[in-house]
Amino acid sequence: MPDKGQISEKPELTVLLARPRGFCAGVVRAIEVVEAALKQDHGPVYVRHEIVHNRHVVEGLEAKGAVFVEEVADIPDSAIVIFSAHGVAKSVTDEATRRGLVSFDATCPLVSKVHQEAHKHHRAGRTVLLIGHQGHPEVFGTMGQVPEGAVILVEDSAKAEILQVPDPEKLAYITQTTLSVGDTATIIDILKRRFPSIEGPNKADICYATTNRQEAVQALAPRVDAVIVVGADNSSNSKRLVEVAQTAGCEEAFLVADAENIPWSALEGVATLGLTAGASAPEILVQGIIEALNQNFRTHVEEMNIREEVVHFSIPKALVG
Repeated sequence: MPDKGQISEKPELTVLLARPRGFCAGVVRAIEVVEAALKQDHGPVYVRHEIVHNRHVVEGLEAKGAVFVEEVADIPDSAIVIFSAHGVAKSVTDEATRRGLVSFDATCPLVSKVHQEAHKHHRAGRTVLLIGHQGHPEVFGTMGQVPEGAVILVEDSAKAEILQVPDPEKLAYITQTTLSVGDTATIIDILKRRFPSIEGPNKADICYATTNRQEAVQALAPRVDAVIVVGADNSSNSKRLVEVAQTAGCEEAFLVADAENIPWSALEGVATLGLTAGASAPEILVQGIIEALNQNFRTHVEEMNIREEVVHFSIPKALVG
């Protein structure tokens, strides 16, 4: 039996658990689309791109039989293909149709709404300014809804200040759904100042889940010494949560894929830890983080609930039954 002096008592840690956090309705729908297609047993189910940006989710669906590919060209003729929650360019859906693929669209309905706005403005003869991040799948999909050159990407305030457009009187803006609410508002203000006639959506394109999770982190950040955001490093909404935490007063904010990636050294001396998850991160990963914290701390978990979410999106009727 060890001496009392050798017994090291675990430090106490209060964990403030943000709510809402984790899966949004669009992510739930996308996963349900793949699972429903797999249950139909009509042969292999191919998914173009990660269905959502989380390897845990992707690997879980792979274990059930889904085959993930990056391009439609990688899929055999007449097979089943599902398009990811981020949406795809019109050229992708056209290629799938040309090759006789049976396609199901798991695009988040809120992303589809942005696609419809792009079509509407293009038909009205307006140049469309898309506020978003270069290289993100959602941006590729949205820009690909209309002919090349019809959409101009605006990545930040600096670009908004120097942007030149063909006709300032025929202009509209749309946004990626997973952006920082504050940063996007700043860019929109610049565009409205420079182009007073610019058209925009009646309601912000940034999705309800992104907004809610950012508001929860804003409320949590001033009360904690550090924040862990559970999410993938290619998840736009998860990375924005880290930025929001830092802007809201908690510089020690970290993006963590799972419990194996907890930055233990950064938690030394932390008395209160904020914990949240991006919209594509499953709750099982959050609980795994808490279990790991329990091994190293005497934890006291408190939930901070700023809003209840009741949104639900139905899957395609052809997959119901």
